[in-house]
Amino acid sequence: MTNLEIKQLASRYIINTYGEREIAIVRGEGCYVWDADGNRYLDFLAGIAVNSLGHCHPRVVEAIKKQAETLLHCSNLYYIEPQARLAQLLVEHSFADQCFFCNSGAEANEAAIKLARKYAKEKVDPKRFEIITMLNSFHGRTLATITATGQPKYHKGFEPLVPGFKYVPFNDLEAVERAIDEKTCAVLVEPIQSEGGVNVPDPDYLKGLREICDRHNLLLILDEVQTAMGRLGTLFGYERFDVVPDIITMAKALGGGVPIGAMLAKKEVAEVLTPGTHASTFGGNPLACAAAIAAFQTVVEERLYENAERMGRYMMERLEELKGRFGIIKEVRGMGLMIGVEIDGDAKEIVRRCMRRGVLIGSAGERVIRFLPPLIINESHVDEAIKALEGALSGDG
Repeated sequence: MTNLEIKQLASRYIINTYGEREIAIVRGEGCYVWDADGNRYLDFLAGIAVNSLGHCHPRVVEAIKKQAETLLHCSNLYYIEPQARLAQLLVEHSFADQCFFCNSGAEANEAAIKLARKYAKEKVDPKRFEIITMLNSFHGRTLATITATGQPKYHKGFEPLVPGFKYVPFNDLEAVERAIDEKTCAVLVEPIQSEGGVNVPDPDYLKGLREICDRHNLLLILDEVQTAMGRLGTLFGYERFDVVPDIITMAKALGGGVPIGAMLAKKEVAEVLTPGTHASTFGGNPLACAAAIAAFQTVVEERLYENAERMGRYMMERLEELKGRFGIIKEVRGMGLMIGVEIDGDAKEIVRRCMRRGVLIGSAGERVIRFLPPLIINESHVDEAIKALEGALSGDG
């Protein structure tokens, strides 16, 4: 089928929640993908931070093949070996003691919200249930997680929202202090706000949140759905800011392209989730966990977070050079390979122009171009992306 034929088929049978799209991706290898018409693209969005190992990484593909021939699903009514092995890997490489597995970042954040409420009611004060989140945050598309998301555009049409959330400006410790009252049980925050505009906090912001939470007996929850698995230059984002949370959530890159989410927590917090209090039919299924084991081991053994740091610095330097030449660029910001370029113009138009030049990037809001490339990129890939962006900023094609 061609791009046009796939578009026509999708337009007829799929609910239009994603809007108009120009191409249909049918194949991927490494840092590149191909559309149905045979055109090749450098993928610097990586499935929105999912394909951190690139497309069809051999270790992940082999793990999926082997597991598919062995056991696809059995449910959590039984112990699952790959799930237990993945949990061990995550715990041994993090602050956490235990894991809960699900299927997405939104589900992981739902689990964290439920855990924070239950912990507060059982171990702190039954009156506590509210969670403080940040303006311009993004935590998912379920009813609770869009409520946790501090962007009104995601709330519109879905009211009444779930009670128990309070919003304050990102990177403002005093605002958090003012928002705390007798009903507060936790603070939920992304180490870097990706969808909200690639907003990077001050170096001591997360440490300050940790101190506030300790002082008021609150849980600190980090939404690491996009920042875990090496993207910021460390294996987990909290390591980059030298802070230890009580709970983190992750998904995106965890499965190497296969859907899986996870919530990690300290044992004294996690133990309030007893049998029957939370569950997921597909969560931690054998196939997803086998893929995640291969993906996680690859990131750790090949130290891809170090490459993310190196390539992130190089890309920021190249983008700063463009900023000096194009007045439309207002700011370059980011960390590791989560990079945003704020422009005085329509970010989506620049995204379209780059695509027509063979490079896939994204946007975060109306005026921020977003780069989330695979962690396996090298300088030639960065140069290719910069060349496309330069052309997009120069012309109108």
